[in-house]
Amino acid sequence: MKRRMSNLASRVPNVNKQGHVPINPNSQWVNNKGAWFSHIIYIVFLKYLFGIIPWVSRETSWTLTNWTYNISQYIMFHAIIGTPFEVEQGIYDGLTMWEQIDHGAQFTPTKKFLTVLPIFLFLLSTHYTNYDIFTFWINLIGLLIILVAKLPLMHRVRLFGINVVEGDDEVEDEH
Repeated sequence: MKRRMSNLASRVPNVNKQGHVPINPNSQWVNNKGAWFSHIIYIVFLKYLFGIIPWVSRETSWTLTNWTYNISQYIMFHAIIGTPFEVEQGIYDGLTMWEQIDHGAQFTPTKKFLTVLPIFLFLLSTHYTNYDIFTFWINLIGLLIILVAKLPLMHRVRLFGINVVEGDDEVEDEH
């Protein structure tokens, strides 16, 4: 069975017949009250979780917190494509959640927050690892991976053929 193509999103108008922008339930939750705060709570939980492990030092717990948050954010916002809801008639099937947030608009408050938070976590991790050069580079690599995925030039770009939807001719394929 052939999947629906995400390039339909560029052909479907953003305004319906009643003059309203259709709500995407898959990505709309990130704009709700408390969604931003939940990221802070998640980071605090990760720090606490790694901090109570007896053989993990304080410095290592900050690096683990940084990497775990960045990896989970990458998977959630940049690796999984499509939507579990059928209300959009498949227009978001080939898009990541990052590409679906705010209908793909760049530099919205939500996207700015989700971009600044890993930077802030990197700075905290660097500070609490006593500016150790080894952990600095490890944390910087984690930061760069998540930040590159958020760049506007990466919008609808699929590297190495990962997440390319069959028949999606508008998505750039970088090999």
